[in-house]
Amino acid sequence: MPKSLLLLLCTALLTVLPTVSHAQTRPAAAAIPALPVEHAVPPLIAQIEKRTFDFFWDTTNPDNGLAPDHYPGPSFSSIAAVGFALTAYPIGVERGWITRAQAAQRTLATLEFFSAAPQGSAAAGVTGYKGFYYHFLDMRTGRRWPGIELSTIDTALLMGGVLFDMSYFDRDTPRERRIRELARTLYERVDWPWMQVDAPLISMGWTPEHGFIKANWQGYNEGMILYIEALGSPTHPVQKNAWSAWTATYPRFWGDYYGREQLSFAPLFGHQYSESWIDFRGIQDAYMRGKGIDYFINGRRATESQRDYAIANPMHWTGYGKDLWGLTACDGPGDFVLDQGGRKRIFFSYAARGAGLRGTRDDGTIAPTAALGSIAFAPHIVIPMIEAMQARYGSAIYGPYGYVDAFNPSFHLTGALLRSGKVVPGVGWVDSERLGIDQGPILLMIENYRSGFVWRVMRRNPYIRRGLQRAGFTGGWLDGRPAMQ
Repeated sequence: MPKSLLLLLCTALLTVLPTVSHAQTRPAAAAIPALPVEHAVPPLIAQIEKRTFDFFWDTTNPDNGLAPDHYPGPSFSSIAAVGFALTAYPIGVERGWITRAQAAQRTLATLEFFSAAPQGSAAAGVTGYKGFYYHFLDMRTGRRWPGIELSTIDTALLMGGVLFDMSYFDRDTPRERRIRELARTLYERVDWPWMQVDAPLISMGWTPEHGFIKANWQGYNEGMILYIEALGSPTHPVQKNAWSAWTATYPRFWGDYYGREQLSFAPLFGHQYSESWIDFRGIQDAYMRGKGIDYFINGRRATESQRDYAIANPMHWTGYGKDLWGLTACDGPGDFVLDQGGRKRIFFSYAARGAGLRGTRDDGTIAPTAALGSIAFAPHIVIPMIEAMQARYGSAIYGPYGYVDAFNPSFHLTGALLRSGKVVPGVGWVDSERLGIDQGPILLMIENYRSGFVWRVMRRNPYIRRGLQRAGFTGGWLDGRPAMQ
C-alpha cells in the first residue's frame, strides 16, 4: 500500500487501534516559563538544525523545486516536503547559510513550476486539479506518480510554505514581487469547497479513477492548517461552520493521559505539522477557551505524556525511558511477528506509531523527529533526551543530513528482508533513509524555539489571520498583544 494512503488510513482509523493500558499516576505538568524571543541552544541542537537544512538544500531538484519523499535512493517527490523546503530556504538566509538571492532563486523556480504545471482531471500527464496537487510527483517531470491521490492535507502543507514565502519575500524587487504574485495565485486557485462532498467537512482527497476518498478530515489531528487555509481563502473559502464541524469530534479525544488533560492524538506529528507554521500561543478557539488552554499548551502536554509513557514502558521495549522516547509516523524495520523471550512481538514497516488516549501503536521504533519536532513545546525534556540519544546511538544514526528517520533498539533479527536500513550490532535496526516530511518539523520547530522566526513571519500573512479569525480564534497576537507564552 502506498505510504500516502497508509497515512490517510491511519489517521482516519486511529480511534479503533488497540489501546495499551497506562497508569495515570504522574502529576500534572508544572507551568513553563515564557519563551523568550531568542533562546540559546546547545551546539548539538544548532548543528542538527544546520544539517537538516542541508538535507533540503542539497536534495531538492533546483530546476523545479521538487523535494524528495525519501533520500537517498530513487524517490518520487512529496508535495508536503516541498512545503517544508520552501520554508527552509528563508531559515537558511536568516542563519547565514545561504544568501537571500539564492533562496529567492530556488523559491521562484519552485513557484514557477507549480504555476505552470498542467492541471486537469486526466489520470496521467498532470500535476494537479482544481488547484490541488497530487501527493507524490515524479521528481524530474513533476507529473502525477501512478495511482496517487490528489491530497488535501498535503496541498495544505505545500501551501504552508507558499504562504510563508509570500510573507517573507517582501522587498520591492522584480524577483520578490514575482514570488508574491505567484504565491498568491497558487493559493487563491485552490478550490476548497469542491472537496466538500460531505459539507461542511473536507474530504481527504480524490483520484480520477475512484472519485472522492470516503473519509473526511475531522479533528483532532494534523488537519488544523487545512481548515485554516480553507477558511482564509479570498476566492474559494469554505463556510465558517467547517471549523465547528472539524472540532465536533474533539470530546472523543479529550481526557487525562499520564496525568495531563489534553486533546490526544497518538502520533506526535499530529501536534507538530500545523504548529510548525502557525503560532497558537495565547490564541484560542471556542473549544480551547472552554478548556482554559491553547493548542500550544496542548502540544506540550502531549509531548510530556509521551515521554512519561516511555518511562512507564508498558510493552517493555529496549532503551525506553526519559532518555529515549518519541513515537510518530515513520519508517520501520518491516512487517514481522517474532518471538522474543516468550513474548510475541509485532513490528511494522512505515506506520503511524504513537501513544495516546484513543489508541497506541508501538513496536519499539524511535523517530528523532517525534521529539525534535516538539522542541518548541517542551525543550526542558527534548534537549536532554536528544543529547543522551546522541551519546548512546549517535555514531549509528547521525550523519551529514542529521538523523536517519528511525531506529529500533529492540529489533536484532539478522538475515531478515528489511524494507530499508540494516541491523547494527549492539544498536538494533537503523534506517538508511531520511523522510522530507519528518525532516521538516525538525528544522522548523528548532528555529521556532530559537527565535520564533517561522511563527513571526506567518503572523503577518493576511490569509492565515483571516482563516484563524473565521474559525473563531481570539486573543494573543490576533488582538495585538505580544505573542509570548
